[in-house]
Amino acid sequence: MKAKVVITDYVWESLDVERKTLGDLAEIVALKTKKPEEFLSEARDCDALLNTYAGPITAEAMAGMPRCKIIARYGIGVDTIDLDAATQAGIIVTNNPSYCIEEVAEQTMALILASARKIPFYDRMVRNGRWEVPPGKPIYRLAGRTLGLVGFGNIARAVAVRAAAFGLAVLYSDPFVKEGQFKVPGRAVDLDTLLRESDFVSLHPPLTPQTRKMIGEDAFGKMKRTAFLINCARGPIVDTDALVRALDARKIGGAALDTVDPEPLPDPHPLRGRDNVILNPHVAWYSEQAMAGLQAGAPGEVRRVLSGEWPLNVVNRAVKAKNRAGL
Repeated sequence: MKAKVVITDYVWESLDVERKTLGDLAEIVALKTKKPEEFLSEARDCDALLNTYAGPITAEAMAGMPRCKIIARYGIGVDTIDLDAATQAGIIVTNNPSYCIEEVAEQTMALILASARKIPFYDRMVRNGRWEVPPGKPIYRLAGRTLGLVGFGNIARAVAVRAAAFGLAVLYSDPFVKEGQFKVPGRAVDLDTLLRESDFVSLHPPLTPQTRKMIGEDAFGKMKRTAFLINCARGPIVDTDALVRALDARKIGGAALDTVDPEPLPDPHPLRGRDNVILNPHVAWYSEQAMAGLQAGAPGEVRRVLSGEWPLNVVNRAVKAKNRAGL
């Protein structure tokens, strides 16, 4: 008898990849839901759950899936899944940590450049019939300025290499990375030093209880008044209300945000319509190549588990001792 795999939600046109990867092992039930109550009726007897955005997947939701052996996230972040509850329940949780490293690093650099050169501002001005340089003054060259990376994981290190090529000095703050651990540009400093010295502060930590709203009133008070905040990580790492207050009080120079909190950003919202704020709709992960990698990763992990193999990218490693799959 075939296993049952439920896809909670997906953002691509075809499920050919899933069918090719799992078709001989599993019956696939594809849904387009947003909340557990919308997918649990189908998932109550599933052997595996493929998940994009739908959530949060709580202990209560997991209790409604007593046969589920693996929750495989298509993306990198697992902040919508209760990992402790999954471990207690014996459910393996996997993610897809490498499908969009290049894309997010490129987007981060693009936002740094767009902020520094005021490209969106000038574009809007020209569209409105004005052809002038002075309204965008002052602009400073990137070479010799400082980029601070909060978190120094795969994406941040890819940003560091790109930033150094533009002549930026790179600082990073990450409690899990030792000085010199990676052969890429960057000097390790504490977070306070990074905030005080950086002309661009770019956020790259995972969203955890410790990092939620870590960039708030206190952080904005330490940043340079000319500094730009760049966020291609997760919106809730920034205290949105504190960011609005910092912009109103001109405590910082501006912000370039691919991710915000809440998401999508309501209209109207006080972050919208500002000349010194760039907003994108959580698009940093996307390229055609990344989309292919995104779609292929999670079904591959499910196939491994259903075939009796340990998956490659397990997030809750403590589950090894008592996983339902008996691996």
